[in-house]
Amino acid sequence: SYISKKKKLFQIQFADQKQEFNKRPSKIGRRSLSRSISQSSTDSYSSAASYTDSSDDETSPRDKQQKNSKGNGDFCIKNIKQADFGRREIEIAEQEMPALMALRKRAQGEKPLAGAKVVGCTHITAQTAVLMETLSALGAQCRWAACNIYSTQNEVAAALAEGGFSVFAWKGESEDDFWWCIDRCVNVEGWQPNMILDDGGDLTHWIYKKYPNMFKKIKGIVEESVTGVHRLYQLSKAGKLCVPAMNVNDSVTKQKFDNLYCCRESILDGLKRTTDVMFGGKQVVVCGYGEVGKGCCAALKAMGSIVYVTEIDPICALQACMDGFRLVKLNEVIRQVDIVITCTGNKNVVVREYLDRMKNGCIVCNMGHSNTEIDVASLRTPELTWERVRSQVDHVIWPDGKRIVLLAEGRLLNLSCSTVPTFVLSITATTQALALIELYNAPEGRYKQDVYLLPKKMDEYVASLHLPTFDAHLTELSDEQAKYLGLNKNGPFKPNYYRYGNAFLFSSYFDRPVGGSRDNRVKKETNI
Repeated sequence: SYISKKKKLFQIQFADQKQEFNKRPSKIGRRSLSRSISQSSTDSYSSAASYTDSSDDETSPRDKQQKNSKGNGDFCIKNIKQADFGRREIEIAEQEMPALMALRKRAQGEKPLAGAKVVGCTHITAQTAVLMETLSALGAQCRWAACNIYSTQNEVAAALAEGGFSVFAWKGESEDDFWWCIDRCVNVEGWQPNMILDDGGDLTHWIYKKYPNMFKKIKGIVEESVTGVHRLYQLSKAGKLCVPAMNVNDSVTKQKFDNLYCCRESILDGLKRTTDVMFGGKQVVVCGYGEVGKGCCAALKAMGSIVYVTEIDPICALQACMDGFRLVKLNEVIRQVDIVITCTGNKNVVVREYLDRMKNGCIVCNMGHSNTEIDVASLRTPELTWERVRSQVDHVIWPDGKRIVLLAEGRLLNLSCSTVPTFVLSITATTQALALIELYNAPEGRYKQDVYLLPKKMDEYVASLHLPTFDAHLTELSDEQAKYLGLNKNGPFKPNYYRYGNAFLFSSYFDRPVGGSRDNRVKKETNI
C-alpha cells in the first residue's frame, strides 16, 4: 500500500543518515575538527570573545613584564600577544568611522596637534583606538587609561601597545587597578600633559587631587559624559576650574546621536547577550527619559515590551507621556516589573528597599555612565548570596530563595556586556578630536576658565562628514532664500538655543555658557 511504501522509504532514508553519521569523526575527532574550522572565532579574541575571556592566566598585568616587538614596555595590558587580533578589529572599525578617516586625511599634512600631549581616560575599544591613532596622525602624543573597569577590549589594548601607545588598561580591573592605571598615565618622568580627554571626570579629578600643579601647562579639558560635565560645572561654580573645558556631551552631535541612537541599539544587545531574555510582553521600567532613556524606551517598545518611565523633570516627563509611555514612581511598579534600567546619571536611584521588593528573577542594569545609580554596596551583606552565572552576570539571592539578576555589577551595561555601533561613535569621536584641535590652537584669551559648548558650525561640519556614507545630498539655499531667513548660505543654519526636536531645561540653558559668559550669551542670543 501507499502507507507501507512511505514507511519503507523512510526507513531506508533513516538508515542512510545513520550510516552517514557513523562516518563522522569520533567525539575527540569532532572536537578537533570543530576547533580547526572555527579557530578564528574561538581564538581571535574578537569583541564578543573578550567578554568571556577566561583563557588568560590569573596573573595581574601589574605583575607582568611585557614588551612590544620594538622593545618598548611603557604600557600595562592583559596580553601583548593579542595584538594581531586587536589590529583586525581596529581595521574593521575604521570602515565605519568615515569622518575620522576623512579628518585624518585632510589635516594630516597640517599636523594641527603637533606638540600636543594628550592624556586620555575613556572606554578602550576599537572605536577609541581609531580616535587615538587619528590624534597621533595629527601630531599628538597620547597616554591612555580606561574610564570603566569592564569596558576595555583586551585585544585592542594590545594592538595599541604594539603600535607604540602607552596604554594602561585591561578588562576586569579592581578599583585599585583603576586608579593605578590613571596614575601611570599622568605621573611619568619627562612627560607633562597639556590636554585632557576625559569620559566621566575621573582623570580630571585625579589630577586635581594629586597633581594640581600640572594645570599650569594644561591648555584645556575635553569631556564627553553627563557625569563628567556635571563635575566640571561644579568646579566652575566653586571657582576651582583653572583651565578652559569643552562640554562635548551637550554638543548636538553627541547628545542627539550617541546618547540616543547608540543606546537605542545597544540596550537590546547588552540584555540579549547576558540574559537571553525575550522582550515581548515583558514589563520594563526605565529610570530617566533623557536622550539615553529615550533610546532605551524606543527600542524596548518596538520589541513589544510594556514600558514604564520614571522622571523628575516635568518637560522630559511630558515627552514620555506624549511618546506613549506610562509615567510612574518606581515604588508603584517595583513589585511587578521584569527589568529595571537606570539612565539618570544620578546616585541611589535603585536603593536596597526597592531591591528587596523586586519580584523573583527581575533583571537590574544601568545605562548611565556612573555605577552609583544602583546601590550595589547594600547587596554585599552576609544574608545575601552572590552567584556568578557568567561573565558580568550575577544572581543575588535572598534568604527566602528570591533572586535578582544583576548585570555588570551596576556599571555601564552596553560597554561592559556588549558592543556599541561603531558609526555613531564616529560622530562623537570626531567631535572630540575637533574640540581638542580647537582648544589646543585657540589664541590665548579666547577661552576663559569656564565650560564651553562647541560652536554650532563645528557640529554641522561633523554631521556633513558622515552624510556621504548614506549617499545623501544636501539642498543648498539660494541667495534669495538665505536673505529671507537671515542666514549665511554655508551655515550655521540654527541658533545656539535650537535643540533639534527635544525640549530641555531652561535652567540648564541659562547656566551653561556657549562661547562666552552667561550674561554675554543671553545678550547675544537675545539680539539674534
